[in-house]
Amino acid sequence: MAAYLQWRRFVFFDKELVKEPLGNDGAAPGATPASGSAASKFLCLPPGITVCDSGRGSLVFGDMEGQIWFLPRSLQLTGFQAYKLRVTHLYQLKQHNILASVGEDEEGINPLVKIWNLEKRDGGNPLCTRIFPAIPGTEPTVVSCLTVHENLNFMAIGFTDGSVTLNKGDITRDRHSKTQILHKGNYPVTGLAFRQAGKTTHLFVVTTENVQSYIVSGKDYPRVELDTHGCGLRCSALSDPSQDLQFIVAGDECVYLYQPDERGPCFAFEGHKLIAHWFRGYLVIVSRDRKVSPKSEFTSRDSQSSDKQILNVYDLCNKFIAYSAVFEDVVDVLAEWGSLYVLTRDGRVHALQEKDTQTKLEMLFKKNLFEMAINLAKSQHLDSDGLAQIFMQYGDHLYSKGNHDGAVQQYIRTIGKLEPSYVIRKFLDAQRIHNLTAYLQTLHRQSLANADHTTLLLNCYTKLKDSSKLEEFIKTKSESEVHFDVETAIKVLRQAGYYSHALYLAENHAHHEWYLKIQLEDIKNYQEALRYIGKLPFEQAESNMKRYGKILMHHIPEQTTQLLKGLCTDYRPSLEGRSDREAPGCRANSEEFIPIFANNPRELKAFLEHMSEVQPDSPQGIYDTLLELRLQNWAHEKDPQVKEKLHAEAISLLKSGRFCDVFDKALVLCQMHDFQDGVLYLYEQGKLFQQIMHYHMQHEQYRQVITVCERHGEQDPSLWEQALSYFARKEEDCKEYVAAVLKHIENKNLMPPLLVVQTLAHNSTATLSVIRDYLVQKLQKQSQQIAQDELRVRRYREETTRIRQEIQELKASPKIFQKTKCSICNSALELPSVHFLCGHSFHQHCFESYSESDADCPTCLPENRKVMDMIRAQEQKRDLHDQFQHQLKCSNDSFSVIADYFGRGVFNKLTLLTDPPTARLTSSLEAGLQRDLLMHSRRGT
Repeated sequence: MAAYLQWRRFVFFDKELVKEPLGNDGAAPGATPASGSAASKFLCLPPGITVCDSGRGSLVFGDMEGQIWFLPRSLQLTGFQAYKLRVTHLYQLKQHNILASVGEDEEGINPLVKIWNLEKRDGGNPLCTRIFPAIPGTEPTVVSCLTVHENLNFMAIGFTDGSVTLNKGDITRDRHSKTQILHKGNYPVTGLAFRQAGKTTHLFVVTTENVQSYIVSGKDYPRVELDTHGCGLRCSALSDPSQDLQFIVAGDECVYLYQPDERGPCFAFEGHKLIAHWFRGYLVIVSRDRKVSPKSEFTSRDSQSSDKQILNVYDLCNKFIAYSAVFEDVVDVLAEWGSLYVLTRDGRVHALQEKDTQTKLEMLFKKNLFEMAINLAKSQHLDSDGLAQIFMQYGDHLYSKGNHDGAVQQYIRTIGKLEPSYVIRKFLDAQRIHNLTAYLQTLHRQSLANADHTTLLLNCYTKLKDSSKLEEFIKTKSESEVHFDVETAIKVLRQAGYYSHALYLAENHAHHEWYLKIQLEDIKNYQEALRYIGKLPFEQAESNMKRYGKILMHHIPEQTTQLLKGLCTDYRPSLEGRSDREAPGCRANSEEFIPIFANNPRELKAFLEHMSEVQPDSPQGIYDTLLELRLQNWAHEKDPQVKEKLHAEAISLLKSGRFCDVFDKALVLCQMHDFQDGVLYLYEQGKLFQQIMHYHMQHEQYRQVITVCERHGEQDPSLWEQALSYFARKEEDCKEYVAAVLKHIENKNLMPPLLVVQTLAHNSTATLSVIRDYLVQKLQKQSQQIAQDELRVRRYREETTRIRQEIQELKASPKIFQKTKCSICNSALELPSVHFLCGHSFHQHCFESYSESDADCPTCLPENRKVMDMIRAQEQKRDLHDQFQHQLKCSNDSFSVIADYFGRGVFNKLTLLTDPPTARLTSSLEAGLQRDLLMHSRRGT
């Protein structure tokens, strides 16, 4: 039970008298004009009003003369005669323009119920769709209350004899409506109300002594006794959904609220209740307050007490009185057009207009009633921005009073609307750090914190040394529950020295770089860092090994080398110490990890050898580095046996065929480390025979010089000439080697004898006996060659003479053709036949079948064509001066080149220009003879 005396009172309504509309004479029909000009300004209702209701945009009144009046918002009062005697009850539906009324048309107790359709007219008046007597049985009784369901299917009428009738069906028609007695009792019925909950319809019935409810949507109408307290007429009402549609019963001692099956809360509002009404979340109660007049003390013993009626507007949710005023003789309280209207017996209408929400809140702010303002704002469905403003003002008020704990709770309620920096600045003092922590925690829980807020909250935890709160903050169950910037949190925790917490965040949120930084730079736990890298996916493991590989190699070289071997061959992330063999393997570019081994040659050698064995297709850089490493070890090794082993390894690597494309690089490495066997091998592979010769010459290795010439002389004959020049410059006795070189030069005819003599003339130890055999053999060969050339010249001259004679005979003497067989088919020659000057004869049909032209002999044509091609080639190449010069410079035997060009006739023009005229004529005749000789096979006519 709530005592209303503890409730605060406010003036949340403005009171004023309703005035006449402009143009009205101020007197309502049937009203007695008031005296004075000022009185005509206010609206005055007709006298004798007995009942009131409102809805559908009008106030409805019924009077003692049987008239029903309508007062719309324009305040133009209209009415019509509904009953002959009086109107006793009215009920205006809110969702339909239907009015139900109870009145009397004749003397006696014979009430009639009339249903009016206000949208239809009958002779200017509303259409009455139904009339039926209200008496439930044969005994006459007076109607005490009336209610109608908004769906027009239920109407209940209460009587003073304690009975209630229920009209079920369409109440606007007799045909579809059925009337039955729902309730009988011993106490007058004072209030009725329908309540709809889903498909169930309840009817509340209140008498002067009890309260009950019926389920009227079923068949048996089950009844529930709710209470043994009742109320007077017009002292009950049905609340709106804000109070869960509870039935309100205003007794003299308390106001009770009821559900259909039980009693709810009650409120101790004193005073004799006259009227109870529900208006927009407020309970409006008119009660009589009996107080003795001060003048009664000086009057007689029969002093009269003055009756005052007090109207109170209660806010049951927020527990305060929104308005309270004293009225004289209230007829009824109506609600329409968003306001309350109080009708008094003198015909006046008092309007109570509710103040707007902001005005009400400002009134509460002035009295520092922030809690009440918050509750009021929520009940008025103020938006979140408005509520946040109230929370902020309330927090500022509490902060100014020194209640920092309460203030921060209000500031927390502003999160999302109020700028966090406004609150943070207030609690930056070290004594208020726990309040700041609470605010920042909530800010993070709502995912509205930025990196600075996270930094500040973690600093608060560390300064408070509250490890439990810190762990609770960072150890969330899933990624979706993280309400802060993880990277920022890791930085702050690391800076504050909370390494374990920072590692937890980094590992659980996959910030691998931060995890490794803390392990390697702060904790120095290299084993754990390497283990962590081994669990990462391939791409991340590769990038982190490139970043931190040198540090790990410096401290734990063996384990780091093992991980690199796996990373570059067949990497699979290890899960709890075991590799995930089901996952597909990946491998990194091993060449990119070579710089990690900068100061660890032993591990580098093991890594490179492993890669070359396990993965033969490793990058070239692996083999280059391995060769360099082996050459370094060979160069610095002192033990002969070990040095020999390293020598064999280096040679084996060179012979592996991995340096074909990087020949120069391998050669430079061998030269840098003075690895001569490797240099010679590479020279040989690169066919650098001159360099091999120079190497042996520099080291005066005569036998090797001869060996190189023998092995590679076929590919590069100039090696023998260089060998001869080399031995010729030696002052010591090299006769044996000179003889060997001369023998090969003679066999291959590599140098002219004169050049050989000139070369050996530089050697003071070389005597004539050294080259005697060579010269003798050379001279003998040249003598033989001269004899062969003279014989060939003589034969060419004889042949030329013979051909000239034949040409002359062809020109001067007749040619007798004596061939008897065809030169193609070897058959007897028959006419027609074809004969050529060359002596060949053919059948005409054989000649036409095999000949390519009519002027050429088919038998001689192939040979003649070769001669003609040679002549044309010689003519085309006569002007090839550049080609001649090039061949002359590049050839080892210049004389042969010149002789070849003489044979082609390149120099004929030069000869013709310098010869005398007779010689020029002779040469022209010789040229003509040559052409005639070649063309002597032309067909004879």
